Amino acid sequence: MNKPTLPSLLAANGLKKLGEDVSAARKRRQFTQRRLAEGAGVSLPTIRRLESGDPGVSLATLAMVLVVLGEGRRLAQLLDASADDVGLMLEQQGLPKRVRSPRKKVASSGSSSGSVSPSDDDAIGEAF
Repeated sequence: MNKPTLPSLLAANGLKKLGEDVSAARKRRQFTQRRLAEGAGVSLPTIRRLESGDPGVSLATLAMVLVVLGEGRRLAQLLDASADDVGLMLEQQGLPKRVRSPRKKVASSGSSSGSVSPSDDDAIGEAF
């Protein structure tokens, strides 16, 4: 079976670093690869592949490994909208320069009664 390849060197390097970080976290907790594999419900070769940065390891495996390491909350924070600096900047650039009130309909001039219709509230200052 062919090994999956990534089109981006940046992505490949990121996975390699992630694998190294998982390995370091496992060692700091004094877990063997076998213990981590059993806790995550995966095989020992899968943990070895994850720690080497293999792009074929599933996201579900990473999620379970993070839970076993006590870092499960980190997965939910990866692209948290409040911390998405690029997305927030692009959203800010797309905001209109000013906001205008909707145009009012022009009342027909054929009405001779002096009564005010509900649609005329804005004209006489009674919008609230």
